[in-house]
Amino acid sequence: MGGPILELSPDKRFFKIGEAAKIAGIKPYVLRFWEGEFKEIRPHRSLSGQRVYSREDVDLILKIKELLYEQKFTIPGAKAFLKEEKLLNQTGQQPPLTLAQVRRELELILEMLK
Repeated sequence: MGGPILELSPDKRFFKIGEAAKIAGIKPYVLRFWEGEFKEIRPHRSLSGQRVYSREDVDLILKIKELLYEQKFTIPGAKAFLKEEKLLNQTGQQPPLTLAQVRRELELILEMLK
């Protein structure tokens, strides 16, 4: 994936729960809750039993945070969006625009018309 965490830790491949939560700007308990809600978040366990997140996991966590906090999706809505996005990516199609993206486009058009 190579998302935004590459710039933060270019050599690091795996992150403990505290590190992943800090990168995402959320509390570890929120991340543990999301694991129960979003089956796509599947951290491995270290030999000591600690959760270990891959870069792909952290990118997904950042995507979920964006959907929930910035685009104001509900958890069921975010799940549906991720499922649809995965299906569209498998078929090579573009994911649908979110309401926030449509709103931004319409605001830009309105500004151009003024």
